[in-house]
Amino acid sequence: MTTRIAIIGGGTGGLCLAQGLRKAGVDVSVYERSRTRAERLQGYRVHINPQGSAALHECLPSELWTRLLATTGTSSGPFSFVTEQLKDLMVIDNELTPSPDPASNHHSVSRISLHQVLSDGLEEVLQYGKEFVGYRRKGEAVVCEFADGSTAEADLVIGADGANSRVRKQFLPHADRVDTGIIAIAGKYPLNQETRERLPARLTGGPSMVMPRTGAGLFSVPHELNGASSVNDETAEYDPVLFDNTSSYIMWAFAADNRRYPDNLSSLDGAALRALMLDLVDGWAPAFKELVAGSPSGSVSRLPIFTSKPVEPWPTSNITLLGDAIHSMTPFRGIGANTALRDARMLCRNLVAAQKTGAVPAAVADYEQQMRDYGFAAVRDSERSARQFVSENRAGRTMARGMFRFFQAVPPLKRKVFSDHGDS
Repeated sequence: MTTRIAIIGGGTGGLCLAQGLRKAGVDVSVYERSRTRAERLQGYRVHINPQGSAALHECLPSELWTRLLATTGTSSGPFSFVTEQLKDLMVIDNELTPSPDPASNHHSVSRISLHQVLSDGLEEVLQYGKEFVGYRRKGEAVVCEFADGSTAEADLVIGADGANSRVRKQFLPHADRVDTGIIAIAGKYPLNQETRERLPARLTGGPSMVMPRTGAGLFSVPHELNGASSVNDETAEYDPVLFDNTSSYIMWAFAADNRRYPDNLSSLDGAALRALMLDLVDGWAPAFKELVAGSPSGSVSRLPIFTSKPVEPWPTSNITLLGDAIHSMTPFRGIGANTALRDARMLCRNLVAAQKTGAVPAAVADYEQQMRDYGFAAVRDSERSARQFVSENRAGRTMARGMFRFFQAVPPLKRKVFSDHGDS
C-alpha cells in the first residue's frame, strides 16, 4: 500500500526530503505558504558541512547535485579569531584539509541558489499559496486545512514549516521557542574596488570572529559572487532593494545581551540601528566603524535570538516534525540548516524502506528517537556558543583569548583540536 505523504513547508529540510522521496517513487506533496517560487528568494549564504553535503548528495537526483556543486564555493580565506583592535588571536588556514569527495566536504552556497535547486523538478508536487492553518483526523488519515479553504488528505504529515511551525503548535503545544535575551544587529557592507581598499585584508579575505574583552562579539564573513555576471537570475543571490545580482558584500552581525541596548531598540529603523552600532564599536579598530558606516541603512536590522528546549518523547503517530519546526536553534555555530538536512536524509531513508515493509510507524519512531538526540544536542551546543559569545565574564573571556593564542602558538595542537571545525 502506498503511503500518501504531505510535507508542510517548502524550506531547506522539507524540499530536500521531498526530492529524496520523489526520487524513490514515493507519493509526496509539499504545501508552501509563499505564493510564488520567487517569494522565498532572500537571505545570505549558508555553510553546508559534511553532514549537510551527504544529505543533499543522497536525496537529490544526480543532475541537481551536479548543478548545486556548480553554484557552491569554498571559503576564500582563513577563519580568524581577532580582538576588537583587529589583532590576531588564532587563524585557521591550512589546518582543514578538504575531502576529495564533494559529498563529504564543506561548501558555501547562496540560500537563494540552494532553494532554487531544491525546488527544481518538483513542479508536480510543490504547491504554492498554501498557508497551513491546522489539521484534523479522519479515521487513520490526516486532513490538512489551508487558509484558502482547500484541504489535503494524507497518511503521514511532516511539519517542516520552520521555527514558528503551526504543525508543532497543534501537535506539541508545549514545545515552544524561548527568547535567549540575546539580540543581534546585522548588516551588509557592499564590496567593490573602492570599498575593498577601505578595509584590511583580514576582513575582506575570510570570516572573522571578533572577541572584545567582555560582553559582546561580532562576526563577519565576505560573500564573493565570483562570476556572478554570467549567472542567471534563477541562481544568483539577489536583493532587489540593496544589492543587484552581481554584488559581493561582507555580512556582519554584532550580538550582545539585551541589557546592553537601549530600551527602545525594537522601535529603531535601519539608520538608527547603524548609528547605535557606531557607538557600540567606539574604541574598536577603525575598520569596524567603516564596516558599519559603509553598510546601507536598509541592510541593517535587529534580530532577537530564540532557541528551543528539549522535548520529552511523544507517542509516535502519523504526524511528525523536521528541522526548525522541532529543534529551532540560535544562528551561533551555523548548524541549523545542516541539522534539518540530516533530518531529511534520515527520515527519507526510513520512509523509503518502509514502503517495502509497510512499517511506516516504526520508521517514524526510529527517526524521532534519533532526531531528538542529535537535534537537541545541536540546540544545546548552539545556545552554549551564543552565551559564550556575549558573556560578561571578563575573566572567562580573557582565558578564552589566551587559549586561542596558545593554540596559535602550537600548530599541531591547533590542527588536532580544530580538525572537525564546522562539522557539528
